[in-house]
Amino acid sequence: MHWLIIMSHLSNSLELPDEKDRHVLAAAIKTNANIIVTNNMKDFPKEYLASFGLTAKTADDFITDTIDLNTDLALEAFRALVLNRTNPNLDEFEILDRFRKNGLIDSANYLHALI
Repeated sequence: MHWLIIMSHLSNSLELPDEKDRHVLAAAIKTNANIIVTNNMKDFPKEYLASFGLTAKTADDFITDTIDLNTDLALEAFRALVLNRTNPNLDEFEILDRFRKNGLIDSANYLHALI
């Protein structure tokens, strides 16, 4: 309960374009995160986040960075996703197309290049 009170006070003191996003920033600050992953970049101003030692990245940028950290492991995880996908059963190229349709264009293209 004590943690909730601290989070509430912290959240209420933050200033973001959309006050409904303050809890996200409060959680990032409280957990000493480095990155907030969001596709809502406009509501997380770069300079304001930097004052807390944070940056924001889109999901596509975050996933692409993660793939880049260990391409072999990322490709292994992607292949496992393909093998375990049953409803509907899609091949790797169909899954990459779904990634692209959902805004993960760079991630899909990176994985495609690794296949």
